[in-house]
Amino acid sequence: MRLLVVEDNKKLAALMAKLLVEDLHSVDTVETVDGAHAALGVVDYDLVLLDLSLPDGDGAEILRSLRRASRMTRILVSTARADVVQRVELLNDGADDYLVKPFSLDELLARIRALLRRPCETAQVVLKAGRLSLDTGSQTLRITGQVASLPRRELGVLVTLLRNRGRLVPKRKLEEAMYSFDHEVTPNAIEAAVSRLRRRLEGLDAAVTITAMRGLGYILAESATT
Repeated sequence: MRLLVVEDNKKLAALMAKLLVEDLHSVDTVETVDGAHAALGVVDYDLVLLDLSLPDGDGAEILRSLRRASRMTRILVSTARADVVQRVELLNDGADDYLVKPFSLDELLARIRALLRRPCETAQVVLKAGRLSLDTGSQTLRITGQVASLPRRELGVLVTLLRNRGRLVPKRKLEEAMYSFDHEVTPNAIEAAVSRLRRRLEGLDAAVTITAMRGLGYILAESATT
């Protein structure tokens, strides 16, 4: 899963990012409203952890902006505001949950896991090719009706390829699906991940092919045996 942490307290942001990376998520961190809008403009995040008190404005504007655009990304608000009326307003504006600062990191992780188990309205699409189907809301992969599992990064690659089935997917787009902005991607990381994914799908008899277009990217298509 790809998560965005919007938090201007650098120490807290680093702690939260470390916790989430250890839970096998890709994490980007930004400190401002402008930074959040920039990140959200290029990545469809699975969840945003949103602080409200940011140096260049109110984080609630990010929440309202996403909902006005009908983007139903899961949003967990972290706030020092103890006023019940304000918290109710946040929920009415589209927040999925909130935590009042200071909070336990264990509780934060539990709430994030609970939200990620919950299907995201606009993301709950079943993608199909060959003998496989993938529910992007629940992140459930099935091959000939049987549930199969993939490592999270390979699952992210598969989702991106399935969304663009039959079309060329640039390597850069796959990098965005697998890694956070500040992650140093090794030159052959995508090639290795695609190779592992290809072998797994072949072993599961998924009846799809992933073709490398040298220097350009990859194309997923149904195999001729389907």
